[in-house]
Parts: sequence; C-alpha cells; structure tokens
Amino acid sequence: MKDEESGNRLGSYLRARRELVSPAQAGLPPGGNRRVPGLRREEVALLAGISPDYYLRLERGRDKNPSPQVLESLARVLQLDDIERTYLLGLAAARPRVPRRKQPEHVPARVHELLAHLQIPAFVEGRAFDVLASNPMAVALSPRLRPGQNRLRSLLLDPEEQAFHQDWTKATADFVAALRTTIGDDTDNPRFVELVGELALSSQRFRTLWARHDVRSLDGGTTTVHHPVVGELRLHRDKLPIDDVILVVYYPDKDSGSDEKLRLLAALSHTESAGTAHDRPANDPHPRTP
Repeated sequence: MKDEESGNRLGSYLRARRELVSPAQAGLPPGGNRRVPGLRREEVALLAGISPDYYLRLERGRDKNPSPQVLESLARVLQLDDIERTYLLGLAAARPRVPRRKQPEHVPARVHELLAHLQIPAFVEGRAFDVLASNPMAVALSPRLRPGQNRLRSLLLDPEEQAFHQDWTKATADFVAALRTTIGDDTDNPRFVELVGELALSSQRFRTLWARHDVRSLDGGTTTVHHPVVGELRLHRDKLPIDDVILVVYYPDKDSGSDEKLRLLAALSHTESAGTAHDRPANDPHPRTP
C-alpha cells in the first residue's frame, strides 16, 4: 500500500471524508469558486471548534496524537457513523506494532466436515475474501466460489460475477469498505498489499472506492442475485467466525420462491455430478501386469 496509508493514515482519512461532506450538509452556504468537492480545511476546523493551523497539522501528519475530544468533534463534523467513528479513533490510538502471523490461513478439518453436511450454499473465506473451502451448493450458486478464487477480484473483474449481483454498485462499495475495515493497521500484510496493488492497477471502480476511505462491516444481510439457470434468488447471508477464518452461509426464506429455486439448483447440481461420475471410466479390477 502507499506510503500515505502507513505513514499518515489519519490525515488521509480526514481529507477523504471532508471531501465527501458538502457545505449544505454541514449547514454552510455553498459559496463561489470552491476548489474542493466538499468542505474546506478551515470550515472543518471552525465547525469542530479547533484552530485551522491545528487541523492542517493533523491532515499533514505533523500531529498524530489528537485528544479523544478533538476526534469526537471531527467525527461529528464529518458526519461519521458508529463504525467510521470507531475507525477514526483507532487511527489515532497509539498502539505498538505487533509482529503478524505469517502462516497461511487454515480451515479446520471439522469445518470441511460441516461443509459436506450443509445442504445450502456455504464456504469459508479468509480476511482478504479468498475462498479457502466450499461445498457443492456454493459452487452451484456461483463457480466463483471455488477454493482459490478471490471474491473481491471476481466482483470487480469478472463480467459473469458482475451480472450475478442485482446491485453491483452497492456490492462493490460494501466489499471495498469492508476490506479497508479488515485491514485496519495491518497495512504491511503481504496478502493485503498484493490484493490492493493488483486491483488498483486493474480496476477503476476499485481506485475510486479506495480513495473514499469508506469503512463498513460486511456481516449478515440479504442480497438478490441472478443465477443463469434458475433465475432471481433472494438469499440471506450470515458470517460465522471459526478460529481464524469465516464460515459464510446463504439461505432463503423457508417455502419461498427462492427456496424452491434453490432446491431445483441442488437437484440439477446432483444430477450433473452423477452424470460426470457415470461417464468417468471405472478402474479395471484386474489390471494387467507388464
């Protein structure tokens, strides 16, 4: 990630957020000849009750230890929600750097067993949205949920995944904001550096969203997707932490149209799997010896 991410993350966040608040939203007259899309630095300082010089030092990284009272005032002016406010407070908190674990993310054996027994789409993802394991129903729902895929990369770069989501614009905004929340102060993690670098080079949508510094949690919720075989599905999503990984499950309302379609998808997937197994040549029970 860029130097500003690790060296002046507080200033970068303040600048990005003030550019998203219009004068009208802050109760100020729009004025003329504005050179910034949102609030000016001096306007933020005035509304927060601090001096313009002090606010300038905060944005430029010359003062990295503002008081909680100052941060609360800035959060109010920048109209941050609870998650964004917590993120802002965390950026300014003095925390010693803790050596990060470098071993790969591991899916416990019992989770593989659980996936095999679940009759709904379920998979395991890592902190960077890498798919680490999945069951057949997850793959039937979307081939991009095979192990080895990355959900954010697929969402941004794969046309089939883009068509899969009813509201692709919201989905991309949610995922990118969740990634920034997950990264937190782990900005030198090699996997995060690799993924952010790849997407910054290959996706204009990612570059636009990353520059906003949005933070968001992406836990439970409801989504609508367009499956190429069974059509529209309305599914609930839950994320369940297990050790260092996350189990994600998708399920419909019982006896709903989406429930019926998901059962149809399961039957089609089972038939296809059985056909593939039937076409596979059987092992010769009496192999020849050379």
